[in-house]
Amino acid sequence: MKKAVLGTNFNFDKQINLYKGKVRDVYNIDDKYLVMVASDRISAFDVVLPKGIPYKGQVLNQIASKFLDQTSDICPNWKIASPDPMVTVGYKCETFPVEMIVRAYLTGSSWREYKAGNRSICGVPIPDGMREHQRFEKPIITPTTKAEIGDHDQNISREEIIAKGLVSKEDYEKLEEYSMKLFLRGSEIAAQRGLILVDTKYEFGKINGEICLIDEIHTPDSSRYFYADGYQERFDKGEQQRQLSKEFVREWLMEHGFQGRQGDVLPEMTDEFVASVSDRYIELYEHITGEKFVRDKTEEVESRIEENVKNMLARLL
Repeated sequence: MKKAVLGTNFNFDKQINLYKGKVRDVYNIDDKYLVMVASDRISAFDVVLPKGIPYKGQVLNQIASKFLDQTSDICPNWKIASPDPMVTVGYKCETFPVEMIVRAYLTGSSWREYKAGNRSICGVPIPDGMREHQRFEKPIITPTTKAEIGDHDQNISREEIIAKGLVSKEDYEKLEEYSMKLFLRGSEIAAQRGLILVDTKYEFGKINGEICLIDEIHTPDSSRYFYADGYQERFDKGEQQRQLSKEFVREWLMEHGFQGRQGDVLPEMTDEFVASVSDRYIELYEHITGEKFVRDKTEEVESRIEENVKNMLARLL
């Protein structure tokens, strides 16, 4: 199995700093550009797991790059180019301190909250009598605050965001509008591929006063997909849905007693499990793009990334 890229530590021309997120290594270049390297790290319950997933970074970066291009007519975005299979280079934006979560179905964390008795998520009322994986009458937005690495994202309501001054009312209304339009586009593309876009998250920032979509979009790390074929039959029978997302990793961890709580011990990730996760990411890539995934065979991946980024920056700086 190909070696996973767990991280990078380059030193580019006019580099100001390097921020390592849960999955991405982000290089600030001259306070104008960001070089975002999608590593093969994987996180769940806001914890970075000890082993990487081969090809995951390539899958995430290439899906996000395609969707940024396919939604640029809806909302401006930060991307300039993707000079490497695992890299996107774009404009440095002033980020909003919230993430916009759009949900079309009661599943995942929202179902766990609902099952625990909550009938309101982020100030959005949820009716009684709903079942797991049931579709909402219309998609809802359940924002969260953006957590630092190691911390948990916190649910927050629209009213709290505006009252606390995290985002102005005018900007927040625009974030809601963009989020719903992006979700509709993503849902349409998914439907063409026999998939259902169940829920996803969007992040936004501003450059020169203009709101832009940043980070990734519609990837298996930021989104959940169901197979459309058999959805209704499985739902009617109360069966679990066939899905393409990171949720199966969370479910595997929960089965082994890990939910990111204090005192929880991470289970061993066997080579077989790691390979199965890699296959699932590749499967989603091929379904959502309709294209065959081309496994990069480069042995010295870090050297290739460094060379490709340096060539790109030489044209920008």
